[in-house]
Amino acid sequence: MAEIMRTKSVEQSIEDTEAPEHRLKRRLSAVDLTVFGIGVIVGTGIFVLTGRVARETAGPAVALSFVVAAIVCGLAALCYAEFASTIPVAGSAYTFAFATLGEFPAWIIGWDLMLEMALAGAVVAVGWSGYFTSLLATIGIPLPDLAGINYPAMLIVAILTGILVAGIKLSSRVNLAIVVIKVTVILLVIIAGLFFIRTANYTPFIPAPKATPAVEGLGAPLIQVLFGITPVAFGVIGIFSAAAIVFFAFIGFDIVATAAEETIEPQRDLPRGIIGSLVICTLLYVAVSLVVVGMQPYSRLSEDAPLADAFTAVGQPWIAGLISIGAIAGLTTVVMILMLGQTRVLFAMCRDGLLPRTLAKVHPVYGTPARITLIVGFVTMVLSGFISLGALAELVNIGTLFAFVVVSAGVIILRRTRPDLPRAFRVPLVPVLPIASVLACLYLMMNLPVETWLRFFAWLLIGVVIYFLYGYRHSTVRGYRAPGPKGQGF
Repeated sequence: MAEIMRTKSVEQSIEDTEAPEHRLKRRLSAVDLTVFGIGVIVGTGIFVLTGRVARETAGPAVALSFVVAAIVCGLAALCYAEFASTIPVAGSAYTFAFATLGEFPAWIIGWDLMLEMALAGAVVAVGWSGYFTSLLATIGIPLPDLAGINYPAMLIVAILTGILVAGIKLSSRVNLAIVVIKVTVILLVIIAGLFFIRTANYTPFIPAPKATPAVEGLGAPLIQVLFGITPVAFGVIGIFSAAAIVFFAFIGFDIVATAAEETIEPQRDLPRGIIGSLVICTLLYVAVSLVVVGMQPYSRLSEDAPLADAFTAVGQPWIAGLISIGAIAGLTTVVMILMLGQTRVLFAMCRDGLLPRTLAKVHPVYGTPARITLIVGFVTMVLSGFISLGALAELVNIGTLFAFVVVSAGVIILRRTRPDLPRAFRVPLVPVLPIASVLACLYLMMNLPVETWLRFFAWLLIGVVIYFLYGYRHSTVRGYRAPGPKGQGF
């Protein structure tokens, strides 16, 4: 038992980054990291969730739901910022868990992040394909159906895989260009929408609560099953229920921490990138939600394309077309950065021997974990092209929240076990804020369906089996030494 709970020292983690065959190139600045964060956070949430949640759960007060979700993410972001500035190593929550909880918990977190990012990347690629296909159809270029294969999703994944292999700086430049496009579209929505707001649509801002039909069986939220709570829409409770849904819109800021080894000044720039991207995206979300519920009565908002349809309803279809372009741009960067995050987590796990160590070899020219990137790209292509992922999408949410819980608790543990470590950024009010982060994340997890919890535990069980069959035997922290490299080529 003691062996599988052995921690990896911060010093050892940092030393491993200097091995020539595993050394990533440091090319990123605080601006690059902030744009990465915006690139992965701003996606389907702002273009789709706003209307659905306002119509079904929160009413015009959906803006408050975004604020609640942002506060929960903000608490976790502070914890990520402290860890990232203290342990500037690829792997994010996996690396942080290894330094505080031990090898086996770190494996569980890494395995959890694999689920989160693989499914999220594939789900978003499918969404990108839907927007892209629809846009082409509106301009008279319908795409043929190829036996149900989602080939547009596979194509965008293939292109983004090539960009990720070619280098982190190229990836950041592509991301910057696309982020500029989608943020410009969002600002256009906000500014243009101001001219069509009717103040009467904000009344009542918090509609009176009303009971909704209870979800039955395994589809019921866990908190309802445990405490017999009847689901309520609208009212104050509806605001918090909606927060559990719009939390999807904030997933991704933690991926900034996975680029730690490729940051020029990680101790200074990682906290800025993590917190800066979250603040900017929160402001955009709140502004867009206030505009869209002001343009149309919340009960008449579209569920599939609320922003575009709101402008169509007020006689501005050209803006609706621009919104579709913004959505395509937004989803492109989300897919790319989710894949980037997954490759860096796998890179850290392979370097520690918990997965085949040869996969962690860095490309001699591009300075990227090219082998892992190609594998991640292939898996994402298969998932997005051939598998229906609708029912599995909620696993992304529970996986992210689970990682947030571990990172938040890890801050308290590392403060006690290694108070001597230099911390360029420190979470204020420890242990109060990390504990608040843990409780807030657990509350949102409790609002997820029972069937999501069952799938989550099934995935973790598979991970436990793989760990004891392979990872336990090949862990470099436990003393395993792989045969030396046979050459320097890729």
